[in-house]
Amino acid sequence: MDGLGSRRLTIVTGHYGVGKTELAVNLALALAAEGTAPVMLADLDIVNPYFRSRERKPLLEEAGIQVIATSQACTDADVPAVPAEVLAMLEDRRVRGVIDAGGDPVGARVLARFRPKIAQEDYQLVYVLNANRPEVRTPEAATAYLRGIEQVTGLTCTGLVNNTHLCGETTAAEVRKGAALAEAVSHETGIPVLGHMAEARFAPELEGLTVFPIEVRMRKPWE
Repeated sequence: MDGLGSRRLTIVTGHYGVGKTELAVNLALALAAEGTAPVMLADLDIVNPYFRSRERKPLLEEAGIQVIATSQACTDADVPAVPAEVLAMLEDRRVRGVIDAGGDPVGARVLARFRPKIAQEDYQLVYVLNANRPEVRTPEAATAYLRGIEQVTGLTCTGLVNNTHLCGETTAAEVRKGAALAEAVSHETGIPVLGHMAEARFAPELEGLTVFPIEVRMRKPWE
């Protein structure tokens, strides 16, 4: 898999609600489908109560993916308890790893804890953009948030992914709106755009964009 899945470790981050978990779950499933190496997905996002990678544990495990999750008993801690399996994923170079990291200060501090280990590995820190999130819908705001994550984690962002959508009302035009934001942030930061998340049905309308086709896996509990 080129670009988005080209590194042994992929850390997915971004502002709350941009769709980090949707990317993490779909990427882990795509890597598992390749069948070239064992895949592990670490859910380190403790902020969002609805969209958690662990919620799709049966689906992921059926695909042969090992799911690692932070301790729910310690979510009020300044830096929550993190299972030892995370270290195993970082150190075992036979494994392809995906980390679903919170983009808030707590999530950034969790990543900072592992910075010495991560920095020694073949990793990419992917920043997810969503032009429909009010807090990060402008290039300036999105860039400022990205730089804040880098500052706290001590890690360098290596790629941008556009995940602009309107849930069930998403259109190809929405994806292209996000593509414009991604290009603006890329121009501002020098960080390349790795791709644009979109349901496969939109691919014919997105000619000229590098599309990472997804199936929507993360839905609100009432949907």
